[in-house]
Amino acid sequence: MSILKAAIIGGGNIADNNHIPALKELGDQVEVVAVCSRDLTKAQALADKHGIPNAFSYTGEMYQQCALDLVVICTPNHLHYPQTIEALEHNCHVFCEKPPALTAQDAHEMADLAAQKGLILAYNFQLRQSAEWELLMRCKADGLLGNIYHIKAHFLRRRGIPGWGNFTNKDMQGGGALMDLGVHVLDLALCALGYPTPDQVLGNTYDFIGKTGGKGLMGNWNPKTFEVEDAAMAYLSFPSKVSIMLSASFALNTQTDKDRNLEIFGSKGGVKLFPFTMYTEIAGELADIQFPYLEEVDMQLKNTKAFLDACQGKPSTVCTAKQGATLQAIVERIYASAES
Repeated sequence: MSILKAAIIGGGNIADNNHIPALKELGDQVEVVAVCSRDLTKAQALADKHGIPNAFSYTGEMYQQCALDLVVICTPNHLHYPQTIEALEHNCHVFCEKPPALTAQDAHEMADLAAQKGLILAYNFQLRQSAEWELLMRCKADGLLGNIYHIKAHFLRRRGIPGWGNFTNKDMQGGGALMDLGVHVLDLALCALGYPTPDQVLGNTYDFIGKTGGKGLMGNWNPKTFEVEDAAMAYLSFPSKVSIMLSASFALNTQTDKDRNLEIFGSKGGVKLFPFTMYTEIAGELADIQFPYLEEVDMQLKNTKAFLDACQGKPSTVCTAKQGATLQAIVERIYASAES
């Protein structure tokens, strides 16, 4: 099996701490040969730190000088679409950070081009690789949950508006808590249901804390330049009376600093995902079942491996281009509902 040649686009923390280490760990399958960032100093620093031979500030030069099989896109949200299209046009598989794009149309165009080219486009929703999620999928396949008819999905921070980067810039990010946090648990909820399209979407977004200011637990933000939502709530209704309640927040006056979870309700059993607990009935008695020996896994490493598997035509659990387009369309509908 030939070694795939990879490039990293983006010089920030997600490239440095997540993607490059995972790719280096999988050195029997892939070799990182280039880093590209608009700031050449950042690109060179990452290349030097991780022993990568090439650094570029312009993607065109990178594609011209390097024979690449895939690229990993770790840039702000507004660059996902143009950089993915460019990579696909250069016949590269693409592993893109979440969310897929700023609009549903862009996400669909990205998926369509990947399909036309016969290339893999996938998204880095790494919670799919947790031991808890894999156990949930086994329980579902074994019929222990029955028919899943409702899911509560939330990713909440008490005062977690990032005090760095571009997270509060709407033009660059497209949105706030929903785009950055909510999409992770929305992906899991949709995946548990087989990735359907809702027939009804009701959403609300809020910015009370973001635009007022206050104590922050992830640095200080500027309320005068806060352009996105600090919280989003949505109700999604699907055919056959299946539903999802979704909540996401950068800032919410709640008890815990961070709370990320799914609650899955089925006709035979229910599950709280983190930590994994099943609520069911056994021998005529109600039972709560815990799984204290689940091993912690490197979710980024497993998701990168799943992407490489897809590139090599193997079965994979990575989020596909089609799923990403479905998710982006739902996000767009939530924002549209909130605005109306």
